[in-house]
Amino acid sequence: MTPTITVVGLGSGGEDQLTLGVLKTLEQSRLRFVRTADHPAVRDLSARGIEFASFDAVYEARDSFEDVYDAIADKLLEAAADSAADTVVYAVPGHPMVAERTVQLLRDRAPKQGTRLRLLGGESFLDQAFVRLGFDPIEGFQLLDAADVTREHLRPRLHTVIGQVYDAFTASDVKLALMNVYPDDYPVVVGQALGVPGQERILTVPLHELDRLDAYGNLTLVYIRADQGERLRRRSFERLHEIVGILRSPEGCPWDREQTHQSIRKNFIEETYEAVEALDNDDPDGMKEEFGDVLLQVLLHSQMEEEAGTFDVFDVLAELNDKLIFRHPHVFGGENAEDAEEALRNWEQMKAEEKRRKGVPERTSVLDGIPKDLPALPRAYKLQKKAAGVGFDWPDLEGVFDKIEEELAELREAAAGESPERKIDELGDLLFAVVNAARFLKADPEEALAGTNRKFSSRFAYIEERLRISGKTFDETDLLEMEEWWQEAKKRPGRG
Repeated sequence: MTPTITVVGLGSGGEDQLTLGVLKTLEQSRLRFVRTADHPAVRDLSARGIEFASFDAVYEARDSFEDVYDAIADKLLEAAADSAADTVVYAVPGHPMVAERTVQLLRDRAPKQGTRLRLLGGESFLDQAFVRLGFDPIEGFQLLDAADVTREHLRPRLHTVIGQVYDAFTASDVKLALMNVYPDDYPVVVGQALGVPGQERILTVPLHELDRLDAYGNLTLVYIRADQGERLRRRSFERLHEIVGILRSPEGCPWDREQTHQSIRKNFIEETYEAVEALDNDDPDGMKEEFGDVLLQVLLHSQMEEEAGTFDVFDVLAELNDKLIFRHPHVFGGENAEDAEEALRNWEQMKAEEKRRKGVPERTSVLDGIPKDLPALPRAYKLQKKAAGVGFDWPDLEGVFDKIEEELAELREAAAGESPERKIDELGDLLFAVVNAARFLKADPEEALAGTNRKFSSRFAYIEERLRISGKTFDETDLLEMEEWWQEAKKRPGRG
């Protein structure tokens, strides 16, 4: 006889919520198991002489819920195999197919072990949630597991039920996840034993108090009503996409509607530099604003392509997600990277493989792939780095210093009487040689020069400050006095 496990749902309350079919199955069976005896129906059935072997002891012996569910599934399959003549009945709270991990494990394993699996539904805790909390799931609804709630799961425009809020620790995790989307004082509903006479409790509390209640348990859930207001939508990427679409629509802004890729190309560059300035200033408020301006440029250009029917910003996100996963095999693919340099090599290898798979033509030059509009300093750095990658490089830093001295001498010679074109040419050669020194020193020349620019501005501002204090103008001082102030500025904290 084929080993059989019949899973029955006990509903979310007492025996009154049992279906007649489930009750008959329990009455006729001899091998009855229940995931947990901490359920109102188990107590009611005991009064009828229907007893269960519970798995509560397994919870105490295992370190994680997944280990518990694993062990329960294995024990049930063993019991079915050992008692092929009798059907094993396994009772679970609620409905077998709602938030019941052990049933999912049995559905996966039973066929592989030649065990038949039958499911008899029961009233789930959701049935009572719809009634007692008063919402219709057709309006939009999501059910989440308290153990796995993340910011990405949360959709404020949907009614949200979070089940299996077992204890204060779980409630705290749920609270922290919700606070990523909802204000700290946002009202949330905590339901306990919904539909169970004498045990039901429904409380509305501010979110920050969610983990401060006096009781949690197997029958505790959290409910957040659907919210169509702008207060929550303002933090969503979907809302930003919607706003940009409105701005570009016939009913939107005339200026936004008239823009093309070329007309706002310069804006992209300007906004990027403003974001970099906020980074350099270590200005969190500035970063928050300027990163948004850069993101707006991405949205605008993507919206133009969406209107042309080529792609939209969600295709951009998909491309980026795929790229990040593919180029990090040491994170997502089971490979390893011992340090940052090896991770970078992985990135470059996978980048080349990615282009090969896409059919991108092989580059004809080692130096291909560097944007032609990149500012000259970082472009020089990248050119030299690529050339060095195939062995075209100085053997050591001394060779670079010799080259700098050679180019400096040629610039001195050109400055003494050569044509303007020759002077510019020699100046460029010197700068190019200095960039080589930066590469050998493992320093980014753009960052180095940006730091010096900030230092110069700070020291010069000190000179201006001293002039104001002295009641002088630049016409009323001389280089010697300004040099003294410059040296003072070098010694002052934050200006060196």
